[in-house]
Amino acid sequence: MIRGISYISVVAILSGAAFGQSLDATLTMPKFEVADVHVSPRSTQPFLRGPFSSGNLYEMRFATMVDLVSTAYGITADRVSGGPNWLELDRFDVKAKFPAGSTPESKKLMLQSLLADRFNLVVRSDTKPMPVYSLTAGKHQQLKEADGSGETGCKFTVENNGPPARDPAGGPSVIKVPVLLYTCQNETLAAFAEGMRAMPAVQQYLTNGPVVDATELKGSWDFSFKYTPKIPAGIPVVGENIPIFDALDKLGLHLAPGTIPMPVTVVASVNEKPTDNPPDVAKNFPPVPTEFDVAEIKLSDPVPAGGRGGGRGPEIKNGQVYLPGMTLGNLISIAWNLNGPDTLVGAPKWLDSDRFDIIAKAPSGMMLGTLTQETQSMPFDVDTIRPMIRALIIDRFKLKVHNEDRPMPAYTLTAVKPKLNKADPAGRTKWHEGPASESKDQKNPNATLGRLVTCQNMTMAQFADLLPSIAPGYIRNEVVDATGLEGNWDFTFSFSPAGVLQLGGGGRGGDAPQPAGGTGPAASDPSGGLSLFDAVSKQLGLKLEMQKRPKPVMVIDSVLQKPTDN
Repeated sequence: MIRGISYISVVAILSGAAFGQSLDATLTMPKFEVADVHVSPRSTQPFLRGPFSSGNLYEMRFATMVDLVSTAYGITADRVSGGPNWLELDRFDVKAKFPAGSTPESKKLMLQSLLADRFNLVVRSDTKPMPVYSLTAGKHQQLKEADGSGETGCKFTVENNGPPARDPAGGPSVIKVPVLLYTCQNETLAAFAEGMRAMPAVQQYLTNGPVVDATELKGSWDFSFKYTPKIPAGIPVVGENIPIFDALDKLGLHLAPGTIPMPVTVVASVNEKPTDNPPDVAKNFPPVPTEFDVAEIKLSDPVPAGGRGGGRGPEIKNGQVYLPGMTLGNLISIAWNLNGPDTLVGAPKWLDSDRFDIIAKAPSGMMLGTLTQETQSMPFDVDTIRPMIRALIIDRFKLKVHNEDRPMPAYTLTAVKPKLNKADPAGRTKWHEGPASESKDQKNPNATLGRLVTCQNMTMAQFADLLPSIAPGYIRNEVVDATGLEGNWDFTFSFSPAGVLQLGGGGRGGDAPQPAGGTGPAASDPSGGLSLFDAVSKQLGLKLEMQKRPKPVMVIDSVLQKPTDN
């Protein structure tokens, strides 16, 4: 469990600290030996990669300035305040070399120096009222005072886990609700509250809000409780449904939204464009390897009828890559970073049915990160293995392709009867899960829909550009803005995850092709679920129309069904 310190301690430490650094201070701070900083390439689904560190190399990609500041100062992104409106929109790539013997803390200082040198970043510390969840104690706590023996921390096990049960009559699938048994030993409630954001499925309830300990209970405690992920109302389920709020109530603890002063790091000033890189900076970094040292491909073992398969899951650890049960269609999508099945043309039927296991060894010193079944949240650099998988497919499956533009279905955003609010131009341009920060009720007002998205100070062109990131289950390719609406807007909308509609048996599936010229069915789901398309129409007065326009696709010319021998 991520260990924490109490809110009071944090405020006491940070509220008096001066983060804005003088010129003399930045001159004496540790620095990277050399650094390449540039604007990230365009992507329909940009998200932060990194920080990765291997050998003497340090790298972050698709990082907003908020990502960079939060990483450099060791704080969560919601504690980065102020700054210009592009702070969460513009993205940058950073690649650097650090001296031998550098520690994680010294690398943070080096990143602070880099931001000051290349972006003229100046920050200061402050406190600000922020939405939080407060953990308070009732009159009758079901907690046991710890005796200090045994391990300290929390762990969980999963009960009633399994695939959705299919209705033989063709009706909707029934979801088996997994129950999480969470057990804590020798745990302070301050540490428990701090670590709640990392608990499995809890963010579905907290909408990214931090939790602070207001129980006033001192000492360490032993306790356990059960809770379930948030299941939208109306979806057929089997098993218990225990919201995290109810689970804690049974312990005699209460979790409720509120607003309290929290320590923040304020961006006083920063340049949008970094200063130029040193001449020939690329020569300081070795070329990225494009092939595995060695690789084995074999057909996957067959999965029993009605089963899910067994054995290990994907693992990428210590330079070894293990990818089990992958179709060649999966592998091609990863290797060429394709945005969806419609961007691959000429694929034989077996491409998405035959499954293969890959075991490969990457060249030493590569920044692969770590991915295992047990630690899905660990940093993993998928971009690094793309060219190696690409070379492996070309070599072993004799894949030949070419690229061309073809008329393909794509979405256009239009305006019907807009229901948008004019934005404060001083606010940041951003979107986030959960209600607006000034909302008194931090819970999703419509639990049936599941996803609540708030957009702030956003043009319609920016909204169209970000839709594949906001709802990747529905939209994978670029959306064109044809609303004709000028200016910046604030708005909030709520919809059901694409997978929920598929399991519920009604409405439009997340990646299924939409009817030509339509925006999805009027009634997304008899359970009350609402598709993205209906939410945009009913709640925002906008419309996502399917049209055909030229899009780049990859065409398969030839490919072997059986790979060449190992």
